[in-house]
Amino acid sequence: MKFIIGKDRKQTCLFPVSLEDFIENGPPAYNPAVLLKLYIYGYMNRIHSSRQLEKESRRNIEVMWLLESLDPDHNTISNFRKNNAKAIKKVFFETVKIARNFGLIGATLIAGDSTKFRAQNSKKNNFNQKKIQRHLDYIDNKLE
Repeated sequence: MKFIIGKDRKQTCLFPVSLEDFIENGPPAYNPAVLLKLYIYGYMNRIHSSRQLEKESRRNIEVMWLLESLDPDHNTISNFRKNNAKAIKKVFFETVKIARNFGLIGATLIAGDSTKFRAQNSKKNNFNQKKIQRHLDYIDNKLE
């Protein structure tokens, strides 16, 4: 399958030289890897809106470099999210597994011995295994 190919990052011209470069009849689809990069970038930078991700791909040099000067529109971004929700979820779960293997995050439950301490934490911010599982189930339901 053919995909839209980004521009070389070492190019000397940032924008197209002629208007003919803008005119295409039935362009091919974007490579899913490019859209996944954009989605992960948005997740890391707390950008959840597909319209905001579209703006970032046109104005932020970091995103231009990441996407090799491709700028998908908001419909493409939101359709990618909608059509590939399970695959995106698997990518994030695999990322967590890799981080666990390298010891970057721990998967241990820390609990006290019921000693009461004065703190700035409310009851809704205290987690036990049951609350964590309930919250993960809630997140899974929201994703579906």
